[in-house]
Amino acid sequence: MRVLADHATVVVSGTKLAEEIGISRSAVWRSVEHLRELGVAIAGHPRTGYQLEQVPDLLLAEFIEPHLRGTIFSGTGKLRHSFRTGSTNALAMQAGAAGEPEGAVWLAEEQTAGRGRGGHAWESAKSVGIYCSVLLRPPLSPADALPLSLAAGLATAAAVEEATGLVADLRWPNDLLLGGKKFCGILAEMNAEATRVRYAVIGVGINVNQARFSGELAETATSLRLATGREWSRLELAVALLKFLDGAYRALVERGPGPVVAAFEQRSSYARGKRVRVKDAGLPEYEGVTDGLDARGFLQVKTAAGVRTVLSGGVREI
Repeated sequence: MRVLADHATVVVSGTKLAEEIGISRSAVWRSVEHLRELGVAIAGHPRTGYQLEQVPDLLLAEFIEPHLRGTIFSGTGKLRHSFRTGSTNALAMQAGAAGEPEGAVWLAEEQTAGRGRGGHAWESAKSVGIYCSVLLRPPLSPADALPLSLAAGLATAAAVEEATGLVADLRWPNDLLLGGKKFCGILAEMNAEATRVRYAVIGVGINVNQARFSGELAETATSLRLATGREWSRLELAVALLKFLDGAYRALVERGPGPVVAAFEQRSSYARGKRVRVKDAGLPEYEGVTDGLDARGFLQVKTAAGVRTVLSGGVREI
């Protein structure tokens, strides 16, 4: 891909590709066929050479890294790209356990086992969304880690607004909505001791250029393309996302959770005055009206029996 992109206006012979990459011509042919299977439009064949029919909107590290200088995500080898993987969050969690430094990023064109909060599956269609996970080692206790997810939501909303002009709503703790439909989910996972977080992984899944959704998702999900009627550059959005994640994370570490909690509450129409049904883990469902966030970022809900704090549940408007 790198060699073809560097010679995007000309036909590149199989011999030249083989020499530049250091593989055989038959391996070049197999690689080209593999890229075609993964959705990359490449014209030509071994006798005449190969040419990109269009510059692909791929989330390749070589295309993204030059724009990230000065962020925690900058550095050789920090960005890892897969055309197809099970789950970027799973890869990041494994790397965290193995001692990978803070700031590593995993990007995928397609996930075969994408996950959302509460064990729900995340539909990760090929090369139409952003599936991204970052590894962090925040100086936080587990009890104070929720603002990481809130900060990621704010950063994602800011990136979407910068790249597209769309203003997203935030639904506590990890959904971004357009027109009441979800287009982005955030999955925060961590490994921790009683008093400190060893490492945390923030996974962000954004529906960018999906043209349709099937089944139940058709009623609840949307994409940036469906919301605007046009396609958007995933590459530009991924760069904006990582820049805003860097800024939000640095601000959280330096200033503490207060500004993040206040900003989330102000930005989210769900934080106050919304009648909701709450399904909290291991507890009976209940209904009430949202009443802001507490100092640690947990949602408060007024019920007939008094104010309750939502610690880990799913919250839906009724």
